[in-house]
Amino acid sequence: MAEREEQVVEIFCDGACSGNPGPGGYGAILRFGGREKELSGGAKETTNNRMEMTAAIEAFRQLKRPCRVLITTDSQYLVKGMTEWISGWQRKGWLNSKKEPVVNKDLWEMLLAVTKPHSVQWKWVKGHAGHSENERCDQLAREGIPA
Repeated sequence: MAEREEQVVEIFCDGACSGNPGPGGYGAILRFGGREKELSGGAKETTNNRMEMTAAIEAFRQLKRPCRVLITTDSQYLVKGMTEWISGWQRKGWLNSKKEPVVNKDLWEMLLAVTKPHSVQWKWVKGHAGHSENERCDQLAREGIPA
């Protein structure tokens, strides 16, 4: 009996901040089986990096069962954090290479929790370079910034 090919959930996400720190927003698109869902929200006092991370967290929270996920973002901080840096931070008791506490530890721990059940591939794209989903997520993020 042939196994059916497992479909991949695509997530696109972005964050924005008006001032850094300042009011910020996030946007995400989830795509699976020909359907799309858009998410947007924000915070009155935050940073761009926190909004980038929040976009990913909120997108993963939408998944109801373990999935294969391709997540695309223009945040090198998010991609490198999850693929290169996080294991070292954990090993060193959440200290960075300068032996200082890791910034945004609360969100890194949330990201670990929400991604754990899934098989995740992280993909970086250049921001503001015509990638249609990234441009839409940027628009959603800007719309999510509280007035």
